[in-house]
Amino acid sequence: MASTGVGSRLDSLVARFFDAPIPEPENLPWYVAPLPVWLENVALRLAWPIAIVNLVGTLFGFWYYAGRPLAFAVEGQLGMAPLAAWPLIPDSPAATLFIALSLIAWRLDWSFAEPIHALAFFGCIKLGLWTPYVQLALNGPGGIPAWLYWFLILSHVAMAVEAFFIHRYASFSVPAVAVATVWYGFNDVVDYFWPILEGPHHTILRAEVMAGEITHAIPAHDLAAGWAVVLTVVAVFLALTTRVAKIRQNTR
Repeated sequence: MASTGVGSRLDSLVARFFDAPIPEPENLPWYVAPLPVWLENVALRLAWPIAIVNLVGTLFGFWYYAGRPLAFAVEGQLGMAPLAAWPLIPDSPAATLFIALSLIAWRLDWSFAEPIHALAFFGCIKLGLWTPYVQLALNGPGGIPAWLYWFLILSHVAMAVEAFFIHRYASFSVPAVAVATVWYGFNDVVDYFWPILEGPHHTILRAEVMAGEITHAIPAHDLAAGWAVVLTVVAVFLALTTRVAKIRQNTR
């Protein structure tokens, strides 16, 4: 269905300045393609600016996990963990890196990009919905400035939105979905159930810090873990459902 109204006019305006070709819209079920076509179009036309914004977000995320230092010092949660554990800790910065690489790979027509697209989809769904839940339901605004608290919430919601234009250029092949499932499933295990290296691998909840020590024997930890696992399952379901819907659409 063609976009109409304000969205269509915005799409046309953006197309004047960013006129690279984009994939045609797909008539997929609403639960795998909930964004209006005009918003998908605008996002795809702005692939390069959005990729740059996400790369900046990746840098910000690593700065945040390093204790927000003003000098070149690694403190915070990264400073508490060995170097080998670093890839397992900053999940949100990794997710913004994946979506940036996904957009770049699509624009440059990389032939090996399907796993990157799947990782980006999983990361945006999972971290885009995990972080607002944790901040609103478990952490609360105490301990950090109000601007940073709401920035964390709204920027992660935007990540979840980003997930739903990837289907326009990705196929969500079974091997690619398997790669993303293994990576994010592995993260769930080492984050909450079986840490394999020193220090907590998941984002530390403020409720877990008691008398200067980190404890996992509280309900907040279990709620964060449960929601992380649920979102991994949701991402698997949506990725494979999207693939099935695309195949059915192409065979009609």
